[in-house]
Amino acid sequence: MTHEAGWAHAPGALRLPSWLREPTDPNELVPLLWSSTTRKVEGDLTVGGVALADLAAEFNTPAYVLDEDDFRARARAFRDAFADYDVYYAGKAFLCTTIARWVAEEGLHLDVCSPGELAVALRAGVDPARIGYHGNNKSHPELRRAVDAGVGRIIVDSFTEIARLAQVATDLGTTTSVMIRVTAGVEAHTHEYIATAHEDQKFGFSITSGDALEAVRRVVAAEGLELLGLHSHIGSQIFDSSGFEVAARRVLALHARVASEVGLTMPEMDLGGGFGIAYTTQDDPSEPAQLAIEMSKIVEHECRALGIEQPRLSIEPGRAIVGPSMCTVYTVGTVKPVALDGGAVRTYVSVDGGMSDNIRTALYDADYSCTLASRVSQAPPMLARVVGMHCEAGDIVVKDEFLPSDLTPGDLLAVPGTGAYCRSMASNYNHALRPPVIAVKDGVARVVVRRETIDDLLATDVGAVDG
Repeated sequence: MTHEAGWAHAPGALRLPSWLREPTDPNELVPLLWSSTTRKVEGDLTVGGVALADLAAEFNTPAYVLDEDDFRARARAFRDAFADYDVYYAGKAFLCTTIARWVAEEGLHLDVCSPGELAVALRAGVDPARIGYHGNNKSHPELRRAVDAGVGRIIVDSFTEIARLAQVATDLGTTTSVMIRVTAGVEAHTHEYIATAHEDQKFGFSITSGDALEAVRRVVAAEGLELLGLHSHIGSQIFDSSGFEVAARRVLALHARVASEVGLTMPEMDLGGGFGIAYTTQDDPSEPAQLAIEMSKIVEHECRALGIEQPRLSIEPGRAIVGPSMCTVYTVGTVKPVALDGGAVRTYVSVDGGMSDNIRTALYDADYSCTLASRVSQAPPMLARVVGMHCEAGDIVVKDEFLPSDLTPGDLLAVPGTGAYCRSMASNYNHALRPPVIAVKDGVARVVVRRETIDDLLATDVGAVDG
């Protein structure tokens, strides 16, 4: 329970993150963090007109809840803002056949980075010519499958891959369009970018070392490969265009150098993705329209300075489309106040999921928010930590959040912003069953990815012996 004058006045009070503020009403939503159709109706959280309490009763918890209208609106926002670009949805954020169809229906291209993601895209009926294929270690069979399917562009990432892909194209008697992923020496993190010490990574050809230009020469010389242009990706959770400005300057300089030294004017350039979303109140993402204005001005300015024609541009938003469109609903199992040094108390709220359905907090020290989703509380707020059910001390879902101090087993909690990299990176740790994805729209809920079952787990355990 909180101190009568507020939690911060209690002896040995815990230190808050600088961005977290004690709410006047812990029942209120912060709209920026939730999908556009999310509401609270007499304490019940609703998404797409569906009460999460009803959804939990029908489908159980934990469950991912996908707001179809919100997803489509965000996809259209990028498509319309970047109307002169090719917009590739980055399937690694979250992909299933339903998502792939929505992406195609909203006029976007699709980026995949594994045989599994390609299989999902093809099963969904996505035009292969509108698919881009990433990956730093594509095998010969993987490349053959992509080329044979007619994938529109393959982003090459090593000299080995260039030779391997050229052999595949020659064997199949076809020509494959290629982009070269380059390392611009820029990495963006939220509001900062650092222009040094980022050559030491597995992705891309270094511009600084000369490997990028050598990759261009090898692709141009190879039979069966057509070079479309250069590809650059500077990081994730980017909230402004400053990092893009430095990267674009370096990549366009190489683009111009290729024209002058190799004699090839490449028709395209990809600026990558990584656009940020709001996980908590500390985050302030830019709207697609603003990003489009700023990024286009950067490229126009650099092309004028270099005296070159502007290539056709492409971008790869993933998180920025699907991230806010999904939340995860859990059931509270235990509420445990834990006494700490100095008389402080931290309340641990355990839910029926955890790092098996959202590894990002443990893996990246990511911050999330949450809310009581199944009733109105009149109790004052308490500072809580929402944790999972797994045998791991780092199994944390939400590190710090204010929740009603009368929280009790059986209550529902919902965590916003879980559309990107949560289901995609979900695991069977402790033999947990990965949750379903439930799409909601106009008061109707439907399963688009079903919950795993014990039979699913045992089906791959070929050592099992009956009797």
